[in-house]
Amino acid sequence: MIRHLNPMTFQAYGTILPERPDSTKSAGKGDFVRRLQLGQGEFPVYQTQSDTWLYGHSPMTVLAVRVGEEDFRHFYLDKPVSLRSGVVFCLVPLDKEATAEIAYRKAPEEIGKSSLGSGLQQPRRLRVESLYTFFYQEKEQGFIFPGEAHPMTELTYVDQGSLHSVVDGQDLLLEQGDVTVYMPDQFHMQYSDMGVAPRFVTISFQLEGKGLERLRGRRFQAPQQAVTLLQQMLREQEGPDELSGDLIMAQLEQLLILLLRQVDAPAGKLKTSNGVHSENEIIRKAQQFISANVRQKLTVPMVAEKVQVSASYLTALFHKNLQISPGEYIRRIKLQESKQMIREDSMTFTQIAAELQYSTVHHFSRQFKEKFGITPTEYAKSVR
Repeated sequence: MIRHLNPMTFQAYGTILPERPDSTKSAGKGDFVRRLQLGQGEFPVYQTQSDTWLYGHSPMTVLAVRVGEEDFRHFYLDKPVSLRSGVVFCLVPLDKEATAEIAYRKAPEEIGKSSLGSGLQQPRRLRVESLYTFFYQEKEQGFIFPGEAHPMTELTYVDQGSLHSVVDGQDLLLEQGDVTVYMPDQFHMQYSDMGVAPRFVTISFQLEGKGLERLRGRRFQAPQQAVTLLQQMLREQEGPDELSGDLIMAQLEQLLILLLRQVDAPAGKLKTSNGVHSENEIIRKAQQFISANVRQKLTVPMVAEKVQVSASYLTALFHKNLQISPGEYIRRIKLQESKQMIREDSMTFTQIAAELQYSTVHHFSRQFKEKFGITPTEYAKSVR
């Protein structure tokens, strides 16, 4: 990106002279002065051997400067400047050609060539390319989402209540105002405690650029700026026009940048030892197996065998990381699946019970009532 010349931004390289046409000549006090015609292609890179004066003429001239091994910084050379000895510089036309004047007591040394084209524009480090989903979700008490992995990046913000976010085998409790980000292809599930009916925002999107991996496994208390952005995004979605999507994606980029600036905050960071990674991977595989086979007859020993650990060790891991047993986890996933099947309205309750491997429809109905506080019949009436 091309910067504006001012004494603060330029002080590492030299000084800015009065804006007069003869500044380079008067500053050079009669020393060697020459005019440079700048065209396209590669440009000489110089290192000053004494104080050196530069002035750009119209059209636009760009001055690239650096000290030591740092990257070049680019300035619009619309004022005369004096470079101190030892500064590396290069003069570049912004368009096809430009003219500049240079004055010095000792000629700068040419130390190489450079095209410098990549430095004249500020590259985008992070870009939301497309938006897939943007939901404000209101869930019932004790809901459970069995989990999924998908190629999009996903953000969850808890607006009311609390929400358990289970990712990489670790249960992270998101309180009101918390936000977390799931990486592409990262398996994750969500659930709430009994008595808690959470409301939260879910946004899935395609992201170009690197850096969000630093948010992996973190919980953030969203700063007020981020909350305001989310509110603006929700309002924009309520009355959309042809540019609403672009505005929402631009606001989402701002929100992600705010989160990245908090990346060093310790709160919510997961442990990263090899042992914890191994435990998380076992739980993740177990969750995926259960979700993929929810309509089969599942037992804890069967799941443990699939992830190559003992049933007692799997039980210990679930209690340690998810605060429930594998058997209870299986029961919750099956009951959540039953709600989807009831909404589809293609099976009787007896058929649903049999499909999910319950011993009887009465056993199924009793567990459904214990979990959700209503019977399958009452639930069916509420959703049809």
